[in-house]
Amino acid sequence: MRRILGIALAVLLIGGVIAAIALGGKKPEGTATKTVHGVIGSEKSEFFRDPDVVKALKDKGYTVKTETSGSWAMDQLALKEFDFAFPSSNEPAAEIETAAGVKGAQTTKPFFSPLVVIARANAAKVLTDHGLAKMTGKNTGTLLLGPYLKAADGQKSWQELQGGTSAFPELNGTMFIRTTDPATSNSGALFLATASNVANGSTVVSDDAGIERTAPLMRKMISVQGAMPQSTDDPFRAFLSGSGEPLILAYESQVASLLLQKQDPGDMVVLYPDTTVNSPHTFVPISENAKDLGALLVSDPALRALEIRHGFRPQEGLAEFTAATTPYTAYLNPGLTGIRQVGAPTVKILMALAARAKG
Repeated sequence: MRRILGIALAVLLIGGVIAAIALGGKKPEGTATKTVHGVIGSEKSEFFRDPDVVKALKDKGYTVKTETSGSWAMDQLALKEFDFAFPSSNEPAAEIETAAGVKGAQTTKPFFSPLVVIARANAAKVLTDHGLAKMTGKNTGTLLLGPYLKAADGQKSWQELQGGTSAFPELNGTMFIRTTDPATSNSGALFLATASNVANGSTVVSDDAGIERTAPLMRKMISVQGAMPQSTDDPFRAFLSGSGEPLILAYESQVASLLLQKQDPGDMVVLYPDTTVNSPHTFVPISENAKDLGALLVSDPALRALEIRHGFRPQEGLAEFTAATTPYTAYLNPGLTGIRQVGAPTVKILMALAARAKG
């Protein structure tokens, strides 16, 4: 009897070892099977660092590691060292494909975010009182680019806009919008595209004549800023801390993320330029490992919900974005009502304009 029990126990033990070996050869469900390395615009850093995003991607078989770069400078990187690039608009994506040797890759546009100008409450009041902006809600409004560019062309000071008074002494010096470097950063480049469109008679700049017509004004807008940041992240954080310029260019996603995560926006006023070039964040797969990741960011409901939480407008989830941001219409314009959307110049034209603007 003891011998029979011993044999049975040995069989059970051997079976357990075999089962353990079999299970050990498989990854438990939810464990990442691919580690991919990408270069992204800095405005997406918090999204990819979010533990919930990390888990959602891991559940789909990915561990995603990222580093940041200005979108328009990505084509200058050693792109073969990355599995994907994720610039902040469509325009630099074609240059990235060519530089990476993957021209014709299956790019995707998971989400987008319009540009906005963030203003201190007093700065927004001065702009509104002098016809450069129009308030449409308690903390939101429209930047009227035609009048704004006229003031920028005249290099108006805050004191001039206040009629020589000092009602708001913190507003001093030349009035300007702090932007990122248009030669390397997506937000700065697209604001230059937008401003040049308005300055060019509401027409996309498409030739040397258009550059000649608009470059002097673009130069005034850029030269007054001095050293320019490479991403929207630093100016935005400086604004929230109470330092920095009274007018800064940002992405709507930065504001929406702040509000959706119940953080205090302070005295922020969000001005949507009345003319804009939208910014579809474009996923460029470089290696086979990342070829399906872009589509996953488009189609997966859990990831789309997290994109909204970080303020982005999913291409396949605009109704969900509107529903999520409806409580914050004091700051946001979910329907982009009253905003004229225009095309961007070619990369060659825009980079030539940026070079002229920077002198």
